[in-house]
Amino acid sequence: MLHAMSTTPEPATERSAAEVNEEIRALWLRSGGILSGEQRAEYQRLVLEWAAVGPHPVRAA
Repeated sequence: MLHAMSTTPEPATERSAAEVNEEIRALWLRSGGILSGEQRAEYQRLVLEWAAVGPHPVRAA
């Protein structure tokens, strides 16, 4: 029996900005501050996810 594969991604569970930020920080720590090509792609994906999570409070300088 063959099953059709869905081409639409499953909806991801939405994480908070803090959770995504923690994963970004962990990525930088694991990499030693220098990202490989694969790590750079992961970083870009994480930054886009972080930005999409919601409003970010503006801090006074």
